[in-house]
Amino acid sequence: MLKSTVDIDQAANVFKLLGDKTRLTIVGILKQRECCVCELLEIFDTSQPSISQHLRKLKDAGLLKEERRGQWVYYSLNHQSGLYDLIDEILKHVPEQVEKIKQIEKNNPTLRCGC
Repeated sequence: MLKSTVDIDQAANVFKLLGDKTRLTIVGILKQRECCVCELLEIFDTSQPSISQHLRKLKDAGLLKEERRGQWVYYSLNHQSGLYDLIDEILKHVPEQVEKIKQIEKNNPTLRCGC
């Protein structure tokens, strides 16, 4: 059972954000590993500004955190967010993104990040 202090507005916002297939896939990938924008570009048929916009929306909602390493920014799930338990519960019902992660790693075997 989900034990959290998420209010209805926060929960509705999370569901709205994760109702988008691209954002749900991004969150599923980030549950398994951190990524930079260029790695996510490997698996989505969209532009870098579009991926960045999805990441910004997730970050603004508190679902993601970012870490700058040199000129690259890596994104990961925000485990300290009061919303993490809700996200984790949702992701239990979503297929793991193993194939997409393999695609990232295959296309960028030494990338961390030298795009």
